[in-house]
Amino acid sequence: MKTQAKLINKYWTDIYFHTHYPHKEKISHQVVRILQVVEKQDSVGINEIASYLKVSHNTASEHIKRIIEKGYLIKNKHPQDERKVTLCLTEFGREVLHHNTSLDEEKLGTILNGLSDQEQRLIEEALKLLSESAKKCT
Repeated sequence: MKTQAKLINKYWTDIYFHTHYPHKEKISHQVVRILQVVEKQDSVGINEIASYLKVSHNTASEHIKRIIEKGYLIKNKHPQDERKVTLCLTEFGREVLHHNTSLDEEKLGTILNGLSDQEQRLIEEALKLLSESAKKCT
């Protein structure tokens, strides 16, 4: 199992290295992680960011403040408790996150077009299964 995990990691990093978007924005890994938490989880506030990053509330708050200043996030009042604030990605924040974590869809399309329909379905099914299983382990 350990060898298979190493192989999958190697394949994933090869795929990402050869097909990621060129990075336009100078953005730290920690900012990317914060934007991912906001995108992937519901009702994320500063406490959730602090917990995820394993930092103090004040440290998380400072990170969020800088990210808001860059235009990647906005704060909204929580619908059930107006004392709470939830974080939301701006459209610009979504674009920055996409370009820093996703594969270039044009490059990926070119690769997929070179494969048979059966190979394309196999890849899609395998990645879907891996994605669904990954969501259960966090």
